[in-house]
This record gives sequence, C-alpha cells and structure tokens, in this order.
Amino acid sequence: MFPKNMFFFLILTLDTASAEDADFTYNGFGAAKLRLDGIAEITPNGLLMLTDTREPAKGHAFLPTPLRFKNSTTAYYTNDDGGGFKNLSLVSGKPIQAWIEYSHLEGLLNVTLAPIDVAKPGLPCLSSNVTLSSLISDYMYVGFSSSVGPFITSHYILGWSFKLNGRAQALNLSRLPSLPHAESKSRLESWKIGLLIILAIIFLLIMIIGIILVNSGIKFREVFEDWELEYGPQRFCYKDLFLATKGFRDQHLLGAGGFGKVYSGVLPNTDIQVAVKQVSHESRQGMREFIAEIVSIGRLRHRNLVQLLGYCRRKRELLLVYEFMPNSSLDKYLFNQPKSMLSWGQRFQIIKGVASALYYLHEGWEKVVVHRDIKASNILLDDQMNGKLGDFGLARLYDHGTDPQTTHVVGTLGYLAPELGKTGKATTSTDVFAFGEFLLEVACGRRPIEMRALEEDMVLVDKVLECWKAGIILEARDPNLGNEYIVEEMEMVLKLGLLCSHPKSTSRPPMRLVMRILEREAPLPEISEDGWNGEISAMGEEGFDDIGMSDS
Repeated sequence: MFPKNMFFFLILTLDTASAEDADFTYNGFGAAKLRLDGIAEITPNGLLMLTDTREPAKGHAFLPTPLRFKNSTTAYYTNDDGGGFKNLSLVSGKPIQAWIEYSHLEGLLNVTLAPIDVAKPGLPCLSSNVTLSSLISDYMYVGFSSSVGPFITSHYILGWSFKLNGRAQALNLSRLPSLPHAESKSRLESWKIGLLIILAIIFLLIMIIGIILVNSGIKFREVFEDWELEYGPQRFCYKDLFLATKGFRDQHLLGAGGFGKVYSGVLPNTDIQVAVKQVSHESRQGMREFIAEIVSIGRLRHRNLVQLLGYCRRKRELLLVYEFMPNSSLDKYLFNQPKSMLSWGQRFQIIKGVASALYYLHEGWEKVVVHRDIKASNILLDDQMNGKLGDFGLARLYDHGTDPQTTHVVGTLGYLAPELGKTGKATTSTDVFAFGEFLLEVACGRRPIEMRALEEDMVLVDKVLECWKAGIILEARDPNLGNEYIVEEMEMVLKLGLLCSHPKSTSRPPMRLVMRILEREAPLPEISEDGWNGEISAMGEEGFDDIGMSDS
C-alpha cells in the first residue's frame, strides 16, 4: 500500500495555569528520548517510523514523562487569513505537514495540512468546536500512535514541534531527515526492472545457446552401421574434419573430379596434415564406392599406395581421410605446369613405384584388388616426388582364383579396356590396360585422348603404334624432354605401354612380369601386330551406353 509521511506541529493553547511551559522542537529524532512501543523505531538517519510495509502492526512513540496540562497559564494566538482549498492526497507517499492547534478558551480545534514545500495555509482544513476538559487529566503523555489495520502502510514522522501555552516554533526543513520511501521505492522498482531485464537476457542467451547446440548436434551428427565394425581404418569425428578444412572452404580445395572433391586440412590439436575426400552426394554409386574404398584401402599397406587414415559418415555425406601429398597429382606436372616439368629420371621412378603398387594389389595381398581407375590424376606425389597410387573409390576385390563378378562399367574414357564394354567384368587385365595407357601418358606427355587434336593424333596409343610400325617409336616421346632421357629406358617404356594396352587381354603381361621388365630382370616380349586392327582403342558401340565415366 501507499506510505503516509507527515510532520506534526502540535500547538495546544490552554487557559489553565501551569507550573511549567512545555516547549520542544525535533528537526529529526536522532537525539530524541522517546518511549517507543510496538514496531515503532527511530531510523539511523533520524526518522521516527511508526509502521512500515513489512507487516500489519501498531506503533507508539511518546515523551518519557507526562506533561502538566491543567492549571496552566492562559494563552492564545491569532491565525492569519488564507486562500482557498486545494486537493491534497493522504496516500500519495509524499511528505505532508500537519498543524494541530487547540484553544481551550474558545473550545476550538484546528487541523491544517499542506505539502512539505508549502507555507502554512491561512485556513485550516478542519475546524471544530470541541471540549477536551473532560478528556484531559492533570498530567498526560504526549506522542504518536499509529495503526495500519488491514492495509499495510508506512508511517514516518520527520519532525515535531510542540508548545504548551503559545505558538510552536517552526521546524527547520533543511535539517529534517530525508525520506527513504520515494527513493527506496524507485530503487526497488529499478532493481526489479533490472532483474527482469537480466533474467530475460539470460533466458534469451540460454535459448540461443540451446539452439546452437541443437543445430551443432544436427550439423555434426554422424551415421554408424554394423558393417563398419569389421573394418580397420580409424573413424574420424565429422566435427574434427569440418574444423580441419575450415568448413570445407574453397581455399582448401585441392581438386574435384567426377566422384567428389578433395580438401586439405590440419587435424585439430595436432600438426597432422590430411587430405579429405568428400564423395559426391549426387553419385548413385557413392555409397558403394565409399564402402569399397573402406574395405580395400583401409587394410592395404604399401609404400606406393596413398595411406587411408580413416573415414567418416554423416547422413549421406561420405568422407575419406588420406595422408597429405604435398606435391599434388602427377597430371599437373605432365600437362598443366610446363615450367615445373619432371625429368625423365623422376618419371621413370614414378612408373616403377606405381607398377610396384599395382603388383601388390593384384598378387601381393590376401585378396585380389582391382583398382579400375588408374590414370595420372590418381597418382599423387610426396615431398620426395615419389609416386603413390590413390583414389580407391572404384576399387573391387575378390578372392584369389575366383572370377570377378559382372559390374556396372566405370572408369575414365581412354583408360578402359575394350573387353569391358562386352563382358562388364573388371579384372587385373583391365587394370594392366589402364596401366599401359598410363605408361604412354607419362612418356609422351599427353593424355590418352586429345579431343582437340587432329584425327590422326587424337588417340595416343594409335599414334605410338604408328611410330613403332615406322621404326621411329622414340619420336612419340614428350618433346619437352629434348634429349634429356635414357634411350633404352624410354624405348622400353613406350613398347611396354603398347604391350600392356594390347586389345587382346591374353596378350597383356601380368604385373609380376611388368615389374621384372622394369627392373631389367626379364626381357621385353616382342610386340605382335595380330589383333591390333588399326584402331586399337575402339571398344565398339555396344559398350558405351552402360559406362560410368570419371573426370580425367
């Protein structure tokens, strides 16, 4: 409820004689000696508090000794004339002055009220003829009594001026203690508003954090299936890969092909640099490629194979984590960076490394692994420019001594063996055919098929074959090499490329023999013209409709 705050000027004029004239003024009650009762108290700043808003109660404050009212000397005073009345709210919470005057001679009781900053009005708000003789004893206590009843309010007395037999001294308003209520109430309201604002901000922050955490949980949610338990590669947390690649930003993009993008990154809290392959969502073979790569390369170990460090699955997103190859892929040095051209010695070393890796896949592991996508862009170079065969997204494996199953034909045009279009079976021999094209690609410095070249120069293997038939096979070499090559090695690689690219699968050497030839442990077989039929790269029209291509 609203507090009521008042001064009281109590002026009693009695017509009886008295042996004493009571006269005191309290500009605040800090030094006053009053008898207090109920919840009345004097506050530290000198306010006389009769009640407060904490509980319904009573409060009394009186002088400690009674005053002699009867037999006092006769006295009177004349009141000044005043103006008209103005409204004054007793429940506004603002300080009010009250003058209470009684004249025994006239039997007149006047009560005058005014705001604290207004002088005493000339007209009282209450004036009544009252006979108090029967109510006043010889000696009586003077003070205040307050009760709030059912309404909890605060009653404070700021000052008190009292006079028997005369006019009470005016209070010194500048010396009165300050009221706590308006300021405290304002502070309380401000505190409540501030608390509500703080609580609202905290609630909002909690909501925002909750939304972020939920979205983060959804964003980084991964997929786990039973088949993953039986394979070896380490599973990476999607969040770690996301942070490593800075959210798969374009500045970390190493390359993109028909089956996905590859990003570089550094794993959080480590110095390990990795390459992350993001398998394309749109690819209908995406999951099959992913599982094949997990099954195969995850357990393969060879110095010329790019090591698969782990993988991750998130919804339909497929991620593979490889060791990072600082010098990128071989095709960039053969076709796109003539200023960084590889020497023949480097090329020959890369050829032997890839041959060793392919021999391991075909014969050196517990199962036969058919890579199905051997080409220069899938050969990655380490810091020593050693070649490593990577990207096993199309790989298939089967037991030794068994026939491979018919599959959807995939690969890159120019590296596909002729029989694939008819049988649909990827074998070690089809890998050898692609390796033969790779040999010619490295030795000649051009792609297996150049769509913009003249018709007679469009297919690389046809061009090399014509040079061989003419007895000038070295003329097919990369002209950028000049004379900086070893003739015997160049001739061997070109002829071996033709042999491995033979249209008849039975005429192609196995990788075991290829390795021995490259190491000069076995002679190079003679190339037979039987079966070439001029255009050795032709697959026949019936094969192309069911072929899935990857970018070269």
